[in-house]
Amino acid sequence: MDLLDVSLVNWSRAQFALTAMYHWLFVPLTLGLGIIQAIMETIYVKTGKEEWKKAAKFWMTVFGINFAIGVATGIILEFQFGTNWSNYSWFVGDIFGAPLAIEGILAFFMEATFISIMFFGWNKVSKGWHLAATWLTIAGATISALWILVANAWMQNPLGMQFNPATVRNEMIDFWSLLSSPIAINKFFHAVTSGWVLGAIFVAGVSAWYLLKKREVDFAKRSIKVASIFGFVATLLVAYTGDGSAYHVAQKQPMKLAVMEGLYKGQQGTPLVIMGIVNPAKEKYNDNVEPVLVPLRIPKMLSFLGYRDFNAFVPGIQDIIDGGYTTINDTTKALSFEQKKTMGQAAINALKQYKEAEKANDTTALATHKAVLDTNYKYFGYGYLDKPEDSIPNVPLIFYSFHLMVGLGFFFIALFVVILFFDYKKILEKQKWLLWVTLFTIPLGYLAGELGWIVAEVGRQPWAIQDVLPVQAAISSIQTSSVQITFFLFLIMFTALLIAEIRIMLKQIKKGPVED
Repeated sequence: MDLLDVSLVNWSRAQFALTAMYHWLFVPLTLGLGIIQAIMETIYVKTGKEEWKKAAKFWMTVFGINFAIGVATGIILEFQFGTNWSNYSWFVGDIFGAPLAIEGILAFFMEATFISIMFFGWNKVSKGWHLAATWLTIAGATISALWILVANAWMQNPLGMQFNPATVRNEMIDFWSLLSSPIAINKFFHAVTSGWVLGAIFVAGVSAWYLLKKREVDFAKRSIKVASIFGFVATLLVAYTGDGSAYHVAQKQPMKLAVMEGLYKGQQGTPLVIMGIVNPAKEKYNDNVEPVLVPLRIPKMLSFLGYRDFNAFVPGIQDIIDGGYTTINDTTKALSFEQKKTMGQAAINALKQYKEAEKANDTTALATHKAVLDTNYKYFGYGYLDKPEDSIPNVPLIFYSFHLMVGLGFFFIALFVVILFFDYKKILEKQKWLLWVTLFTIPLGYLAGELGWIVAEVGRQPWAIQDVLPVQAAISSIQTSSVQITFFLFLIMFTALLIAEIRIMLKQIKKGPVED
């Protein structure tokens, strides 16, 4: 690729990353805050205590502010598949578009139907019907996340498809394999429960602020207790689904796992790195420079997390490029980068020859070239890569993002436990140090979610579709300057939306819950 093409790829990736990361500032809070407000309203319906209605209505107002901004950023995010990634949309649109269409038709209309009742129906419908509308609104938001995550999981592990050389498109042959994919199911629960954690952190932090200001003390105590119980359960679920993520990554994306751990040379009984420093002197994947300095490790734990066997072999970056290894779940020898590249080039050439035979109406040649294409299509995308290093994601970025994310997860568990302990002792409002820590944990909750997406998406580079389509083959043929202009326009617009949301939220929080 020439310099202009590389620049176009980088700017297109940067623009998508910008909009995705801004969008993910709003989605998880919607998922988490929605559940918490629904729990509070459920308690109100069960007990009839107006204090719980007051709390539910306050958090519902904050939820509404965040929900509106999230919808706006999400729409722009999806449009980029047609503007900046048209080759991707053409190549896999028949598959990728299906869950997104279902998300729009089913989940979005479900949210739109019931959210009006949730906000404006307090005095117009019965308590039970209003509560049902609240839960259905949250269910709609969660179902929306399901279909988006199904589409994303398919990009990580493409299945249920068949390539049609006549149209140069991938066609869906098994929809249920997309929906029932273990990666999709685990990704859905991991992303949703991480949103629950952020919602709990947000409610706990705001409640801590009220306690520090000695305002709305009863409301704050109720809110922080519900948030901490809910958050503690959610963090345990995140840890459980995170373990599932590590297992599925080991099976389907071994390069991502190796980069997450800074593992260059595999071994049996591979330890898990708890913390360490990526060695800046490590310049080549096959040199003898130690990749991680001063590591703190748990013996054999990576083997167990990746293969459920403490003595299993976990391939490193060099092993994956050189090939020739076997794992406990696959006794066939892994192909090397060069072998995959050869197969990818063979598939690309076979597709080209197929189209030529199609023009010549040569049925014999069509069958021959299609057979070659089908045999080598699994590694179609490797034909676009030049050298082994092209298949290695950014090691320092993924390594630090992963370990910081995990560290924050354990911190959140500890925080909720400590809050619940002092709440049980009925001295929580006296622990000003803890209230300040809880308040300033709010941005850390957002940071953990963003780090998770960095690991998931940057960790699978260079692939738009794992092994099938690299990002440089997925972009639109447009001017780099067009992407640059829209990048800065989106940056300005999304930043303005974020500032507006923060100002409106702060105004609402300072105002506090009000009586009917």
